[in-house]
Amino acid sequence: QTVLQGIILLPLRAVCIILILLLAWLFASIATFHQPGRGFLPLKGWRRRLIQTTLSFLTRIGYFMMGFQVKVKGKVASLPEAPIFVAAPHSSFFDAIICALTGMPSIVSRAENLSTPVFGTILSSLQPVAVSRQDPDSRKNTVAEITRRALSRGQWPQVV
Repeated sequence: QTVLQGIILLPLRAVCIILILLLAWLFASIATFHQPGRGFLPLKGWRRRLIQTTLSFLTRIGYFMMGFQVKVKGKVASLPEAPIFVAAPHSSFFDAIICALTGMPSIVSRAENLSTPVFGTILSSLQPVAVSRQDPDSRKNTVAEITRRALSRGQWPQVV
């Protein structure tokens, strides 16, 4: 019976996850379409709310479809309490769970990830701090950008 369930559930889950991913791409594309100051100014108004609500919801639903049920114990630190939010080990796709639970903050990511089809658009909507491994000044520039965003008095979202 479990084999039969797997044969039915696996394709069903895969289709649902693909649909959720395409919906996330669509909402990220809408939120960043003709974005003023792309990458240099924070998303505001309806664009930011669209990212926070829809992408957070779709990410949670996607992980639920994969079989993960996440419960938060305690209270997530707000932007004024913690403009920089540190997550560890920062090495797997589980980092997206943290993003969904904290309201889709900005993240620090490799610059190459921004050019990935579908995922790059979704990642761009989070307004990441891009780290270039080819640029020798990238580490210094990344620290400066994180500091600038942390000191912006709430104009930028939290940085993970």
